[in-house]
Amino acid sequence: MFAVIKTGGKQYRVNENDVIVAERLEGEVGDSVDLDVLMSGDGADVKSGGSVNAEIIEQRKGDKITVFKKRRRSTYRRTKGHRQFETVLRVIGIGGSKAKAKPAAKKDEEKPAAKDAPKKAAPKKEAAPKKDEAKKADAPAKKTAAKKGVTGKADDLTKLNGVGPAYAKKLNAAGVTTFEQVAAWKKADIEKLDEQISGLQAKAENEGWVAQAKDLAKEN
Repeated sequence: MFAVIKTGGKQYRVNENDVIVAERLEGEVGDSVDLDVLMSGDGADVKSGGSVNAEIIEQRKGDKITVFKKRRRSTYRRTKGHRQFETVLRVIGIGGSKAKAKPAAKKDEEKPAAKDAPKKAAPKKEAAPKKDEAKKADAPAKKTAAKKGVTGKADDLTKLNGVGPAYAKKLNAAGVTTFEQVAAWKKADIEKLDEQISGLQAKAENEGWVAQAKDLAKEN
């Protein structure tokens, strides 16, 4: 009784108790493995399918092979050695047909339960605030801004003597954006801003920003 098996991309003709060297198979020494049969039979009686049962008797590396690479018209030379992993098998039995795995039975009991499960109520969306309420909420903020002398449009503070684009950014960062604010400055306000922007008090007094801001505010 013989069989033709395929493993590791190669075909082997085996009989019972034959020992073959194949490409590396997963397993330890003493483990049993089943190999697919391409053809089996005895004389004129030939069959396809089934399996061959074999036992792993050794896991090893094969003989060393030297691999040499060269490129024409260049100094490229490479020499490498390679040892292939191999598994030594002893054939125990031939002919057992491999049982096909049965598909898992459908769980019919779970389907009715899923249908009968009560649907979760969708969370209610919070109603958007009405336009009138939004206007009322914005009203205090607008009144506060009006008290401070802040208008919706920022003025070009570089019109003040000694104020460049960089210095204007510092003033804007400190909350000063209009000429009306500068015109309303008092000594306490200037001293407080001088703590945030170094040298502001000296510039404001020397250049006369307050008086200049009053004139620019009237022009706007």
